[in-house]
Amino acid sequence: MKIAEPNLLTLDYWRDEVSYQGITLPSGTIGCAALNIPDDVIDRLKQISLPLLAAVEAVNKLQLKPELLAPCRDSILQMLELLQKENTFPLLDYSYYLKRIPEIFTEENMKKAEAYMKLAAMNLPAAMTNQLKSGLGLTKVIAICAQLPDSLVMFKQGLLPFAQALHESDRAPEDYAAVFGEFFPESPEFSLPEPSWMSLVNLSVQYLSTILPGKDDPQIVKRIHYVSFVGMLRSDIFEGLCFGHAPRKCPICGRWFLTTDARHTKYCGGFAPGDPKGRTCRQLGNLQGREKRELADDHPLKVIYNRRMNTIQVYMRRGTLDEATAEKMKRLAKNKLEHAISDAAYANGSYADEMEQDALLAEATS
Repeated sequence: MKIAEPNLLTLDYWRDEVSYQGITLPSGTIGCAALNIPDDVIDRLKQISLPLLAAVEAVNKLQLKPELLAPCRDSILQMLELLQKENTFPLLDYSYYLKRIPEIFTEENMKKAEAYMKLAAMNLPAAMTNQLKSGLGLTKVIAICAQLPDSLVMFKQGLLPFAQALHESDRAPEDYAAVFGEFFPESPEFSLPEPSWMSLVNLSVQYLSTILPGKDDPQIVKRIHYVSFVGMLRSDIFEGLCFGHAPRKCPICGRWFLTTDARHTKYCGGFAPGDPKGRTCRQLGNLQGREKRELADDHPLKVIYNRRMNTIQVYMRRGTLDEATAEKMKRLAKNKLEHAISDAAYANGSYADEMEQDALLAEATS
């Protein structure tokens, strides 16, 4: 039962590459692509997944019945069709999974799932026999699909502000490390909301010799098995950062894309929305003059401003800055940015110093 095996939540890392479902890409690609999943798609996934959540709750209460499992089959098929239509996870082999789901949601397997849960509740060794293996696999499939919408919510809540800070940084490995340190402290306070320390619990790591997709000879790879999509997507972004791969937002289409040569890549290679000539964002970007980019997010004055906004948000999330003071600091920073845009002498003079966190805090509390 391939779909119930760990490969759905498994990544292989070798050097600066990641392999998933038979495809090899620069590490960070999978997590970066997930940043683009629209909120309305996640909301629709939540509605579709309701029968799955009901089945998971029944499993937890040891009340699983076959009649709860048939709607799960339809829910998973609807989720796959939606994800395929929206091109949310382009690396998934949708044709395989759309065919395989009806094959594993048989009456026999649903009865085995019920039998497995009854025996497992009594801690009987018989629950782990090969005879009931397909029933166990069925419950795993349901659990994996049921947690997908909430995993995507957690991923975007925790990683979008971080990705924005990376986007606005000077985009060199040392700058990525500095931004990472601001968002994820070395000694986390576990009383804080989980996204502020980014736990990657309940995963297993193994090293093995295998032939990666597109290669002829075996390589020693790091294989990581996850229990949720949120852990897998986070991990991929973090692994990519270790090699200088980071998300960047295209200023033309607004989508996130991965840069591996960050300083020299501003636009994505996708087609620009609404362009009558069917040009890519990169082609349009190359046609724009500098005067149209003066207030772009990567303008030096706005980089300083945006970085300070992110730092203020981090301090608020950690509970070391109250909301009233933070709002004063934001207003001061906005005024200083507008002053710097209109006054070159100020921009080249004290602007950067006045925008330091300590300087803004002192001014806001004086």
